[in-house]
Amino acid sequence: MAKDSPPDDAALLAGVVAGDERAFEAFYLRHQSAIIGFHLRRTGRRDVAFDLTAETFATVVASCDRYDPAQGPAVGWLFGIAANKLRESLRRGRVEQAARQRLGHVRTTLEDEDLERVDELASATDEALLHEHLAALPDAQREAILARVVDERPYPEIAERLACSEAVVRKRVARGLSSLRARLEGPR
Repeated sequence: MAKDSPPDDAALLAGVVAGDERAFEAFYLRHQSAIIGFHLRRTGRRDVAFDLTAETFATVVASCDRYDPAQGPAVGWLFGIAANKLRESLRRGRVEQAARQRLGHVRTTLEDEDLERVDELASATDEALLHEHLAALPDAQREAILARVVDERPYPEIAERLACSEAVVRKRVARGLSSLRARLEGPR
């Protein structure tokens, strides 16, 4: 291997095991687009693809000491993790869908315009109005919106912090944003 050649994936993962943050950064940057694309093609949703990508790379960090180059290239191992994260997500989704159907609930979707509207509120000069509308929300919804929209935390991290499922966090954010929209737009 030439002196100026970048390290291969196996060497980068060995660096991650040794605590080298730059090794993880290099591995992440090398494969991030491919993993996002993998998840995006299968889910069709940007937010889900980014969340699954974050979960994939978090698993890389947590389990890179178990990577064995003798078993195959690191990229295959990485895509195996991505496929497992996707399967877990789909399984959780089926369980949630069955529960929604049993209860007769209609799925609330979070649209980009909802997030944009909250961004507008956050940057509005009348901060008191924003706090008033947020204060009117149930605590769980307010906390989920602040974590997701204001702090831009990923759903899995929020779910862990709030000790609930990712689906519950998504529902709280969606319901909270829907309530905010209704309060701001008033009766139609």
